[in-house]
Amino acid sequence: MKYLSYLTIGIFFGIIMYKSEAASWFRIYEMFQFGSFHMYGIIGSALVIGVIGVQIIKKYNIKAIGGTEMNLHPKKKGVTNYLIGGIIFGLGWALAGACPGPMYVLAGAGYYSILVVIAGALLGTFVYGVVKNKLPH
Repeated sequence: MKYLSYLTIGIFFGIIMYKSEAASWFRIYEMFQFGSFHMYGIIGSALVIGVIGVQIIKKYNIKAIGGTEMNLHPKKKGVTNYLIGGIIFGLGWALAGACPGPMYVLAGAGYYSILVVIAGALLGTFVYGVVKNKLPH
């Protein structure tokens, strides 16, 4: 029962992603070609809402759904790790035509070829978990 709220939020998020065309391969391609502001507007809006949300959580010490404390720690400063991670993420996004959120939206919308990409993402996550202690963090 406690996971029902997460499922409901996920379904709502998926509907918003699909209806706003944020999961559209054409819109993503158009963004990488600097052909339209559409995706930049969506990503920028999400960034602003996220920053405001985190500040509200910190200011009012809001707890998670289960009543547990949220631990929001500052990230380690650096350029190389974010640059390499961003390049890998961007290349994957450009090659697949979808980042992690829209991958599941596309699967739910019936584009079953995206399941190959989801399998690759899960494999990549598993490999990272295996080698993360050997990587410079």
